[in-house]
Amino acid sequence: MKVDFVHRQSAHCESGVTSSLLQNIGAAKITEPLAFGMGAGLFFAYIPLIKVNNGPAIAFRTFPGLIFKRTCKALGIPIVRKKFNSKAEAEKYLQDALVAGSPVGCQVGVYYLSYFPREYRFHFNAHNLIVFGKEDDNYLISDPIMEFPTTLTTYELERVRFAKGALAPKGQIYYPAKHVDITDDTIRKAIKNGIKLNVNNMLNIPGWFAGVDGIKFTGGRIKKWRNSLGLEKAGLYLAQLVRMQEEIGTGGGGFRYMYGAFLQEAHAFLPNDELLKSSEKFTETGDLWRTSAVLAAGIYKGRLGSQADFNQMGDYLMEIAEIERKAFTELKNIKW
Repeated sequence: MKVDFVHRQSAHCESGVTSSLLQNIGAAKITEPLAFGMGAGLFFAYIPLIKVNNGPAIAFRTFPGLIFKRTCKALGIPIVRKKFNSKAEAEKYLQDALVAGSPVGCQVGVYYLSYFPREYRFHFNAHNLIVFGKEDDNYLISDPIMEFPTTLTTYELERVRFAKGALAPKGQIYYPAKHVDITDDTIRKAIKNGIKLNVNNMLNIPGWFAGVDGIKFTGGRIKKWRNSLGLEKAGLYLAQLVRMQEEIGTGGGGFRYMYGAFLQEAHAFLPNDELLKSSEKFTETGDLWRTSAVLAAGIYKGRLGSQADFNQMGDYLMEIAEIERKAFTELKNIKW
């Protein structure tokens, strides 16, 4: 039981799965950056009232599942998405899809992925991979962050599909329902819609917790963490920031690079040089996110820890917020 499928390594799990599943049904032009941008994947949220791994909830991308859903909707591709209460029902549905010739995306937990090195395993339930067949008791797995296809036993796959905790996947599977011819006009429209939605998500969400205002607010809070939390707990909070920024798939810096790549690829379909100018700004903020991660790592590992270090960390985020505000404002004002 094996579907005709080509494994493609990518930078981020959901955008990589989305691109691979769409290319598998003939949408060859939908690269990972295009899928990420059409799905308005770039985001930021800081929600201190919600704790993940004993730190505040911090997100650098949109809610899990939305990149696939939005990209397919923008391209007019119907989808199948299903969650399960029964493990047996989930197993049967997966096998039926494979017998019908459909590779399927699965949301899974990271902690029990046996092919991950132990140091990369932690309790995070929004990883995405593709199942494209089964040989004996081994499911054939295309994990987009891996160089080559791998396998999980029936038990191992069931365990990660039904991982417990925040964002529990509940056996979720998803895949395109059928092949649809994708024209360049459809791609152009999807690009415009994706940019418009991402502009709104980063500039117009009310409150202090999300978008560029959320980045600025978080920078201000970081400056107070050393005194309000104590050095040890403040270091753990920064470790959480770096984990969400750099270790969850592509991470904060990597997502900015990918969005810059999306704008460059969008230029091929919509030759407006404002796209290239904005792309440069996202490359700049990607560099700043990475620089801030190095500083944060120095603090939580005990090499640094003065108030000046926390002030510098906060200043990085405030600078990032202003550059991304300018970039999204430029995108908002493009005359198509």
